[in-house]
Amino acid sequence: MANEKITLETEVSEAELACVLGITGRRVRQMAEDGILEKARPGHYNLSDCVQRYIDTQRASTARDSEKMESARRAAEVTLKTAKSRIAKMEADELSGKMHRSEDVAAMTEDLVFTIRSALVSLPGRVAVDAAAADTPAEVADIVRKEVHIVMRDLSKFQYDPKKYEERVRKRKSWDAEDDADEE
Repeated sequence: MANEKITLETEVSEAELACVLGITGRRVRQMAEDGILEKARPGHYNLSDCVQRYIDTQRASTARDSEKMESARRAAEVTLKTAKSRIAKMEADELSGKMHRSEDVAAMTEDLVFTIRSALVSLPGRVAVDAAAADTPAEVADIVRKEVHIVMRDLSKFQYDPKKYEERVRKRKSWDAEDDADEE
């Protein structure tokens, strides 16, 4: 083929076709088995026809890859927009007091625990004098019971304060009350 002029009828061997297409001989055979390339006769191929078929196959493959990439890009955009939307909704719920972050709940629970601790730590001092003056164990028990009930009543008044929560959120997010005033 070195001195021949290439025409529409030029036939080449499998190895020559592989060299022209830049693929292996095994890939040429595989494409022939898949019906992409047609043999002119055993071990030989029509050069022009096979090059055109190969180009068409590559174009189709590139188009499919582009479609897959575009589809993946659109899916990623949808996922990103959905995630941003969920984050924005959660932030709005948080600011409106409908949702609380775990660290804020932990801090508020810690406040309650310290309130309970303070009440219980002060209990012995509150009952000591009266208990020492009591004559019977029943009187001591009654004094302690009354003080425990006072502590429990005080603790029952401990309530969720949305303003305290909002203050925690603003502090965590480094916002000031002045920022809201500026916006209005």
